Amino acid sequence: MSISEQKRLFEIMKRYERKLTPEEKKDYQMLVKRHKDDEDLDRLSMGRLKAMYEKYHVNREKPNYDHLFKKKDNN
Repeated sequence: MSISEQKRLFEIMKRYERKLTPEEKKDYQMLVKRHKDDEDLDRLSMGRLKAMYEKYHVNREKPNYDHLFKKKDNN
């Protein structure tokens, strides 16, 4: 796993830290400590971080409002 991907996941997960269950929060804090020590996460740790990311980060599509700004034809 790349450092940039790991950094991006931690930046996103900061927003959801208060929603974590106590067990997940304990696990997340351990991962944050390892990240602050500039340590690459192993495959299992990165898997746990990605699982938390997928559980809490919902990537919703942005609504398309173009139809509201088009002129109506009088024909």
